Amino acid sequence: MQTLSLNVPKMFGDHHVLAVRNLLLEMDGVLDVYASSSFQIIEVQYDPAKLPPNTIETKLEEAGYLGELIIPAETGAPATEKTADQPAFFRHTAAYAQTGQTISFAQKLPFVGRPLWPCPGMGPIKMVEEEEVTHG
Repeated sequence: MQTLSLNVPKMFGDHHVLAVRNLLLEMDGVLDVYASSSFQIIEVQYDPAKLPPNTIETKLEEAGYLGELIIPAETGAPATEKTADQPAFFRHTAAYAQTGQTISFAQKLPFVGRPLWPCPGMGPIKMVEEEEVTHG
């Protein structure tokens, strides 16, 4: 039995811990998995005769957990001006009498086929046709 330790910067929530554990424990040769979203590390105990360590890394890479976590940041450019890597966008502010002193903000972003916050294991939302329910 050997132990493989990996830094996993894209494992930042407890739901990722569960997903990573389930993903790795399904592999033949994996004996135990310790995963921490706080420290963003995984320790995998495996049998090297059944499973080479690069297969574990490949599985995590395919699931989107390895690599640098890229977080979108404010550009500093006015919302109405284009930059080299961003088109112009508009941020709308609204205040409504019925909500008292609450102000809301909304921003239209182009659909890019993925969640705005990079979250491994989470793909784009798929539209589902719902059946009409009749009560009788």
